[in-house]
Amino acid sequence: MMEYTLIKSRRKTISLEVRGDELIVRAPKRTTKREADDFVKKHEAWIIKKRGQIAERKATEQAVPKLSEEELRALAQLAKKVIPERVAYYARIMDAHYGRITLRCQKTRWGSCSAKKNLNFNILLLLTPPEVLDSVVVHELCHLFEMNHSARFYERVYAVYPEYDRWNRWLKENGNLIMARAGNR
Repeated sequence: MMEYTLIKSRRKTISLEVRGDELIVRAPKRTTKREADDFVKKHEAWIIKKRGQIAERKATEQAVPKLSEEELRALAQLAKKVIPERVAYYARIMDAHYGRITLRCQKTRWGSCSAKKNLNFNILLLLTPPEVLDSVVVHELCHLFEMNHSARFYERVYAVYPEYDRWNRWLKENGNLIMARAGNR
């Protein structure tokens, strides 16, 4: 039997989450240990496949050439020019008003928008196609109007950037390799 962490909550279904070597089973409060065990057994092949995919992705990420400190500084300098220009361009189109723009080299996020209307962007976006950068900028600017990912939020995104799905998919498929270039900073 595979080891797992069981997290019970007010949910209606059982689900699995694989995080590296860790397996998490999320289940309704009334779920018994036996039901959780049976669920894990039933999905053992999927768990093994998922763990293999994660291991393969990590190996690929480790093989990616890392950026030097000098390259990162140059990227940050370029980001200071390019990203605010793209934000200003789309903000005019959307009649959006924002606070500060912060640029960082991040490991897990491409952008974010705070409740105070401050925008944050990852400098690594400059290693993606320009359309990806624009899709992230539009996404974060739309959060100035809708601080969620509701249907209304996405209606707004698509109204400004109809190709959003294409470039968001590109980022999901390739983003981990780009973030891996920053190394363990």
